[in-house]
Amino acid sequence: MDAQLIEKITRMIVSKLSMNEEDSSSEDRQKVQVLPTFISEGKHEMVKFSNTREQAVENETEVILSNPEEGENISEQLREMQMKTPARIGVGRAGPRPRTTTWLKFRYDHAAAVDAVSGEVPTSLLAQLTLFSVTTKATDNEVYIRRPDYGRRLSDESKRVIKEKCIDRPTIQIIVSDGLSSKAVEENVEDVYLSLEQSLMSLGYKLGTPFYIERGRVAVMDEVGELLKPDVIVLLIGERPGLVSAESLSAYLCYQPRIGTIEANRMVVSNIHKGGIPPVEAGAYLGSVVERILKYKASGIALVQKEE
Repeated sequence: MDAQLIEKITRMIVSKLSMNEEDSSSEDRQKVQVLPTFISEGKHEMVKFSNTREQAVENETEVILSNPEEGENISEQLREMQMKTPARIGVGRAGPRPRTTTWLKFRYDHAAAVDAVSGEVPTSLLAQLTLFSVTTKATDNEVYIRRPDYGRRLSDESKRVIKEKCIDRPTIQIIVSDGLSSKAVEENVEDVYLSLEQSLMSLGYKLGTPFYIERGRVAVMDEVGELLKPDVIVLLIGERPGLVSAESLSAYLCYQPRIGTIEANRMVVSNIHKGGIPPVEAGAYLGSVVERILKYKASGIALVQKEE
């Protein structure tokens, strides 16, 4: 997407968020809320954008579709449910087996998920966003999959490069990582990153030097926090692919992350892709989340408790 168009859309979204902040109650204004990665005592916030799919109908009477013929009328209730979820419901069968089209679609989605995990983010994209690249202690994909702890630690050379190239003690440090889906980064990170950058700049925050971490896990932000001492880290990382989408991106946020930070202190906005939260809208919204984190000097469950 064109950078000028992203800037224009971001300004519109940030302006709308600001108006809602002033004119609406806290319950009415939050079209999007953030979900802490740790749920405690049933207290949490739900994530919902106004233009995403509606949640699947709950507590509906169970509908069973047995071997429907092509063109056969199906229950209106089932049709409504199919419109509200990308899940495979009411697909029918051919004898004891799935239909050919259903099975081929399943195999295609499975292959896309495998490719997302084993693929690589194009160097041209990193160059376009002026992101230099570092690695974790996971030397290849096989090690990365088998040893998640290696993905949480930077290599010694990477630590040296980060200290050499990055601004020390910025207000906001943005990091990009492939995580478990290089496709998610390839398809979404440009729009999210440019929108987020514009949102933060409009709020007047000091931004650190952004960079890319190959084969990184979420907790790698803790080690970056130890090295650069930022107030807030925003990590844009590929989600574990599923059979509905292999290109879903997540944004993890944490206030002053350090080695030993507990998961309850992280926040996440997930499901960022063309079929979920629109990337440009997500980037603009993340700026408002960062603003809340800096206002209360807390993130995750601690932020929820301070806002109550």
